[in-house]
Amino acid sequence: MRRTTFVGTALTSALLLATAALGLSPASAASPTPSDSSVSASSPADGRGAAAARAGEALSPGLLTAMRRDLGLTEAQAADRLRAETAARGVEGPARRAAGSAYGGSWFEADSGRLTVAVTDSARRAAVEATGADAVVVRHTAQQLDTAKARIDRLKAPAGVASWHVDPEANTVAVNVVATHRDDAAVRAFLTHARQAGPVTVRTTGDVPRTFAAGTVGGDPYYTGNVRCSIGFSVHGGFVTAGHCGGQGAAVYGWDRSYIGTFQGSSFPENDYAWVSVGSGWWTVPVVLGWGTVPDQLVRGSAEAPIGASVCRSGSTTRWHCGVVLTKNETVNYSQGPVRQMTKTSVCAEPGDSGGSFISGDQAQGVTSGGWGNCSGGGQTWHQPVNEILNRYGLRLHTA
Repeated sequence: MRRTTFVGTALTSALLLATAALGLSPASAASPTPSDSSVSASSPADGRGAAAARAGEALSPGLLTAMRRDLGLTEAQAADRLRAETAARGVEGPARRAAGSAYGGSWFEADSGRLTVAVTDSARRAAVEATGADAVVVRHTAQQLDTAKARIDRLKAPAGVASWHVDPEANTVAVNVVATHRDDAAVRAFLTHARQAGPVTVRTTGDVPRTFAAGTVGGDPYYTGNVRCSIGFSVHGGFVTAGHCGGQGAAVYGWDRSYIGTFQGSSFPENDYAWVSVGSGWWTVPVVLGWGTVPDQLVRGSAEAPIGASVCRSGSTTRWHCGVVLTKNETVNYSQGPVRQMTKTSVCAEPGDSGGSFISGDQAQGVTSGGWGNCSGGGQTWHQPVNEILNRYGLRLHTA
């Protein structure tokens, strides 16, 4: 589908807008003119005062509609949830500091609308609860779980092992095995070694994970070689996307096949991130494309959403879909090799959506990597957290 409006000239789900040579101008944008503000990865602009102020702002009707469709919420429930998640983000840091060395992880409880923090020392409960979070007592600290996962990361996983991650709510390291491969000798041997690393729970999953790059087809993508992917988020000087979409030095072209720029950095596997510099005649704006499903969404920072929070994804194939954050710090065992420290969501995706934006409220979360399933029958998708990309390449997120 080709669009002739300013929004239509966006290359993909995110932010890079078409050249002045096409007769377009920032004044025709569906979103405000970019500001000069920026947010570093290490200090997202989501202070508690600013977050509280934004929680009172009018919420996008289109975003509420998308959450109603994908999460089964009423419009009022969706609005209440977004405000509660904003409050939970503000509580997470103080609550973690209050837990100290007894910290066992945290997650957002949709039923209560509050952040829950796990602690291994009951004496820390009162201090955690004083920050506005709920507290539960568990056996293992987050550090112990992270150490166990790191030991599993050193093992060579067979194809029948899909992924593994720290599950703070269950206070364990979950190893996800493809159901049809659970009895494979190589899988059983891997699980034997994994259980020696620490507290491990084995779970089954539906399919082998795959990346979501696609061959060249029509739409509003960006292209590199014979691969079609989606833009993630604007940074000053370019945009971030998935590493499996192209290697360093590869040329990037827009939906109209005009030259955009080149991959300045790329890492895959182990990581799945990259950034592309923007050439002359192109500019970046701090929005995520809504594809007509929702209004284009402004990006105001990159404060990380907790497990359990709602999150939406924009991509050039399936456009706008929402779900929840399921896990963090997950190692995904792609056929090309493992990718570590990923975030898993209940959002669907399909080939061509790779590299696209994950956003929670107005906070950038990550770029689409891969998953299983599709947007007809459902599935799950992993994203590479955006703050890691910004830190790795010294980039500044372009914010409204």
